[in-house]
Amino acid sequence: MITLKNQQSGIALVIALVLLLAITLVGLASMRGTTLQEKMSSNLQDRDVAFQAAEAALRIAERRIADTTADIWHDCSLGGVTCEAIPSGNSVPWQTVSVGTGSDEFDAGSLAAAQPQYVVENMGLWPDPTSNTGVNLSGAASQYGAQGTSTTINFYRVTARSADPSAAPDRAIVVLQTWVRG
Repeated sequence: MITLKNQQSGIALVIALVLLLAITLVGLASMRGTTLQEKMSSNLQDRDVAFQAAEAALRIAERRIADTTADIWHDCSLGGVTCEAIPSGNSVPWQTVSVGTGSDEFDAGSLAAAQPQYVVENMGLWPDPTSNTGVNLSGAASQYGAQGTSTTINFYRVTARSADPSAAPDRAIVVLQTWVRG
């Protein structure tokens, strides 16, 4: 008669532990990917809110330029009596001009990082691109009887940002700029 030894070698336990380790690593990798996707979507949403706030500040400035009959000043002191000449020679006034909150004009809401801000600069008189009184005439046109006069209009450069970076250091900040006819 042949006798068989009933001895286990323990290989099933080793294989089960290796499979458990592999499944754990796959689970951790998928959690890391999910966390990264959540961060990306949160940053995208924060940037979108910042863009909308800066765009709203641009629209408010454009509306003020269109509605006002008074001059729109550039870099005035608090009293409003001392303003720089145009052009002022200050190449980055939007970084140095103290700005108000404008909270009476626009409520940024709870999603925005802070109150949006804008600066309006008078860029002086420029030929009116919508006028057809000579802007597109060549230099030799006057010798053929065409009128060489053109109308001019004030242009303003509006720079808006979604918030003051020092007030919201961990939030997205968007800076937009446009030129507006006065």
